[in-house]
Amino acid sequence: MKYDDASWHSGGDFPKDLLPNAAFTHTGLYLAWAVLADLGSKELQDDFEEELAKLSARLTPPCQVYRAIDGKFTDDNLSDEGNAFTKVYFDFEVGQYLKDYGEILCVGLPTMYHVADRWENYERLKPILDGRLAAWRADGIERQR
Repeated sequence: MKYDDASWHSGGDFPKDLLPNAAFTHTGLYLAWAVLADLGSKELQDDFEEELAKLSARLTPPCQVYRAIDGKFTDDNLSDEGNAFTKVYFDFEVGQYLKDYGEILCVGLPTMYHVADRWENYERLKPILDGRLAAWRADGIERQR
């Protein structure tokens, strides 16, 4: 399953004043968080060990892993738990991610594509993502009772 593809965003209404790399940011920040939250797949860890080490050490911008996988975010990039959460939260049609992203990072910007690929933005988004994951986990536990 493909969650997102940067090429889907770089045409059409994409802002003319931005470089194509700006199409990577909204998903790249999510993928960086997922990987750092230990929701990445074993395959991703094995195939991109060097990039993930740089990500963990913050020696690369947060969206670099998404660029390394050619801007194609799929279920192969996540663990079983990562996929279960992402299917509910990240889904562009019914999930909460883009709304959270917009409320936290896009206020005052012309479009969501104007958010910069910076660790400061990752740090602003991270507590929301951590909270959504914790609530999702708690809800799953409640449903099992």
